[in-house]
Parts: sequence; C-alpha cells; structure tokens
Amino acid sequence: MKGLFYQLNASEEEGVFVYQDRELAPPPSEYHVKLQVKACALSHINAKLMSELKIRKEFVPVGREVAGVILEIGSKVSFFQPDDEAVGILALDYQESGLSEVLWVHENHLVPKPEKVSWVEAAGTIRDGLRAYTALHSLASLGPGKSVLVMDGASPLGALAVQLSLHRGATVITTADSEESKLYFEKLRPSVARVIDMCKGKVDLAESCLEETGGLGVDIVLDAGVRLYNEENVISKQLPHKHDIVTLLSVGSHWITSHQNLQLDPPDSHLLFLKGVSLSFLNDEIWNLSSAHKGRYLHILKDVMEKLSIGIFRPQLDDPVPLYEAKVVMEMVQKNEVRKRQIVQF
Repeated sequence: MKGLFYQLNASEEEGVFVYQDRELAPPPSEYHVKLQVKACALSHINAKLMSELKIRKEFVPVGREVAGVILEIGSKVSFFQPDDEAVGILALDYQESGLSEVLWVHENHLVPKPEKVSWVEAAGTIRDGLRAYTALHSLASLGPGKSVLVMDGASPLGALAVQLSLHRGATVITTADSEESKLYFEKLRPSVARVIDMCKGKVDLAESCLEETGGLGVDIVLDAGVRLYNEENVISKQLPHKHDIVTLLSVGSHWITSHQNLQLDPPDSHLLFLKGVSLSFLNDEIWNLSSAHKGRYLHILKDVMEKLSIGIFRPQLDDPVPLYEAKVVMEMVQKNEVRKRQIVQF
C-alpha cells in the first residue's frame, strides 16, 4: 500500500517528499473503522509545531484531510456502520499517510459525509471550514451587525471566512492581492461591503476600514500574517503592518492572528488595552490536543459539512490530481506556491 511521506533532514526545517510502500497494520483499538480513501486534501506540514509538541518522526505522513467509505468497524464503534460515507482530519501524530488506499481511523476523528457533497469537496473543505469556525465563532463573537475584516479573502481559508461572516449577517471587508482575487469578489453573492486592492502599491488599510465603518473601527479582524517591521521585501510587502491592524480595531473588538511569532511594542499594547481588544492566535490543532473538546470539535465538523451541502460554503478548490502527481503538487504546497486547495482523488 503506497503512501506519501515528508522525510525531514537533521535540522527538521526542510526535507523531501518520498513514496513508501507499507502494510496495513491491525486496528489499534476497537473504536477504529477501516476507511477506504476516496479523496485526500494536501496541506502545508508544520514540522516546527510537531517538534515543539514532541512529535518527532523521520518520515512525516502527508495528507490528513480524508474522505471515504467505511469498510469495517470495531466492536465498540457507535457512530458508523459499514458502507457509511465519512470525512475527517487525521490526528497530528497519526502514523500513516492519508494518501493510502485504506486506513484505520478512530471514529472520533470522522463525521458523516452528506450524500450530495462530493469526495473532493468534502476533503477539500473540512480543514478550512474548521479554521474559519475556530477563528470567528470560538475565538471571536461573530453575529449580525458585526463588521469583519478578512485579509486575503480569496484564499481557501479566507473564502470560507467571508462566506460564513456573510451568512451570519456581518458586514465584510476584505483584501485582494491579484486580478484573479478581484474577479472572484466581483462574482461573489452575497457581495462584500468593500474590497481593498493591495496590488496598488501603498494602500492605507486602516484609513479604508475606518472610512467603511464610519470611524468606529472593525469588530473582528482575521489576518493572514502581518509585518512586524517596516521591511519592504517581496514576500511581506502586501501584508499589513501590525500597527495598521491595531489602529483599525474598534472598542471591544477581536483580533485573530495566524502569526505565531507576533511581537507588539509597548505603545501598541497600550492602545489595545485602551480599546479592550481581545488578541487570539489561530491554531486549529488545539482541538485534538485535549479530549475535553472532542464533542464540540465533532459538532463543528458536522456543521461545516452541512453548510457545504446546502451551498453556504463554496470552497476554493483546484482540479483534483491523481496519486502519481501528489509528490510534485505537495512540493508546491509546502513552498506556498499554490492559491487554491489541492486534492488527490482516488
């Protein structure tokens, strides 16, 4: 049984992708189901996070968002039956690649796949939907009348965050960093309140948001990274400066950041204090680090699939690729060279 793995070098900072043939091991427990994988999404591997969590492997399995048919169930499985269709996210310390034909998966990592949702849509939406829910519902108080700024709203995460905010009755402001992104927002219905074009050189993000909100500021900000300093290199020139985010936040607002090394200067911290701002870090792996949140986690995954089935979620997916192209595509994913979610279809 062939799977794709990420072989780390000695520094654990970068590695190479390799195919390996492995035999399917016996079921780890009576709570596991045998899943025949139909589609698997490809996501960036955070080797640094795994090292910090003491999950050290020479070969890191590739592909954790899987959708497929259940072939067998353990004697203590209560949520599924053979021939059920399921989708889920494999645990961070899972030993096998999601790009294998058959896997043993604990039932607490799967939810039913709606019949009208395709395998590719299910696998390609489950993680970004979880991240959008975590950011806007678990870490913030999304609701009608709120103003929300979603940075890079045409990305796989940004698109679902925009759609979830619009569904909940919020006023949405977003940014576009390419002509393709601007075209996406022109076709989006319901439409966002404002698209800030980050391609036009120097754009005053804070001024644009304050103008849109009548000077009150934005209630919820979901960033896609920020600049800590005034560097002007190619990678970070379209990211907002951290001070711009601090400036555009309203009183009692929420700032959800994916910047794991965020540093705030004392004046910025003082301004956040005066505004009563809540600062949260978006790390969707927290759901599987404690069993106390398992019920809520599964509820979110079910809700993501429900919203996908009724058309509220319309994910940014690329055309699916076969298994033999997974290595090349995953190298591009790891280098952040793709804009849409990549899926391998069996």
